[in-house]
Amino acid sequence: MSTAAPVYARRFVSLVKFEHTVFALPFAFVGAILSVGEIPPASTLFWIVAAMVGARSLAMALNRLIDAEIDARNPRTANREIPAGLLTRGQVVAFCIASLALFLLAVWQLDPLVRWLWPIPVAAFVAYPYLKRFTWLCHLGLGIATGMAPAGAWLAVTGDASWQPFALWAAVCLWIGGFDIIYATGDVDFDRREGLHSLPARFGIAAGLTVTRACHVAAIALLVAVGISLDRGALYFLGLAVVAALLAYENSIVRPDDLSRVNVAFFTLNGVISMVFLAGVLADVLI
Repeated sequence: MSTAAPVYARRFVSLVKFEHTVFALPFAFVGAILSVGEIPPASTLFWIVAAMVGARSLAMALNRLIDAEIDARNPRTANREIPAGLLTRGQVVAFCIASLALFLLAVWQLDPLVRWLWPIPVAAFVAYPYLKRFTWLCHLGLGIATGMAPAGAWLAVTGDASWQPFALWAAVCLWIGGFDIIYATGDVDFDRREGLHSLPARFGIAAGLTVTRACHVAAIALLVAVGISLDRGALYFLGLAVVAALLAYENSIVRPDDLSRVNVAFFTLNGVISMVFLAGVLADVLI
């Protein structure tokens, strides 16, 4: 038993790609910090992190569970835990229940408003994996689900439903949705063969990458608007300028005739982008 436990722990960590939490968690911190213009109490941040871990683990495990048969047919994903037989469906269902329990426990420690809103992200987590079966707007579905992080953290701290948290939601939605289009370029042939939907599969890779650029420009514009409305200082906008430069670089290294650096754009740069923006926000409120 003692030998099996670490093995299964690693498998569950791999199942939910725990390292990718770096995409969304910094934006949750951004939402929490911007909501009050300072760093919230440590206890509040602790429960926001717990809620994020529970929510993201639930979302990823549901995605893997719902898509298991599709993943088994795709050479790129056939080695994932369920298709490869490393985890059973029953084990993943149990993990989903535990993740939901953690999420709900954390939510109940935060502002009373979010106690009534928790079904919304859970519904988004369930719906997202099905979208590619019906619409090439599936990338937007991922963005909507992930973009709830800063908005949810903002509401969790203050309960203030002003327009800024929803602008943050929209900005992260466009950022995430845009780079999901980049990621989907690697599955165009498989998606067309399987009758699955994505923007690159429907309109072509070049058109998909153009939409990504438009999404990222709009995301930066929204973050500028939020900063101006909150009267943020120079360091906020400096961090945002670096983010804009990184997004420009991300879009420049993926071209219709050269997809060799998709993983660099998707995994490496996006993790850096979210951390850079958080650093700018932190510097702005602390200095």
